[in-house]
Amino acid sequence: MEIRAQGAREGDAVNRVITEAFADNGDVAALWSDVVTRGLAQASLVAVDGVEPVGHVGLSLGWLDARRELVDVLILSPLSVRPDRERKGIGTALVAAAVAAAEGLGAPAVFLEGSPGYYGQRGFQPAASWGFEAPSRRIPAPAFQVAVLSGHAGWMTGRVVYRDVWWEHDRAGLRDPELARVERNLAIES
Repeated sequence: MEIRAQGAREGDAVNRVITEAFADNGDVAALWSDVVTRGLAQASLVAVDGVEPVGHVGLSLGWLDARRELVDVLILSPLSVRPDRERKGIGTALVAAAVAAAEGLGAPAVFLEGSPGYYGQRGFQPAASWGFEAPSRRIPAPAFQVAVLSGHAGWMTGRVVYRDVWWEHDRAGLRDPELARVERNLAIES
């Protein structure tokens, strides 16, 4: 398996991977396409086994509304692995490649919404423990996570702000009843 930058002609294949991974009729793939079209994508990496992508991860621009100044940060989303290739280390490799790409881009931090169990084992920590606030109250605190990079300075705390495309697609946090289900599961895990 090779992890590399998405090729210019791989957009359809990446959209298929995202759609299969999320099983959502293409909603997340449409979001990612809009992120790319608007020039917000900073990295689009694919895991290739043979000829076609079997996994994908995207990094896009966000902001940290720190007291001193607005800081460019990166948002890791979506992370997608074709269902028939899950549990083979592809997601782990993509997350590591995305964090390395973010470091190479000079980002001070990478944020995401996701499973604390999964991403915690891959270098992410609860964002609140670093003084970061989620962009929406609909993001359960344990799910809002960060990988702090070498470009981070102590004054860089505050609310993370998603770009408009996330709100337009209603992909910031979870809506009920999914939010209620996740909160119940988190309470049971605690």
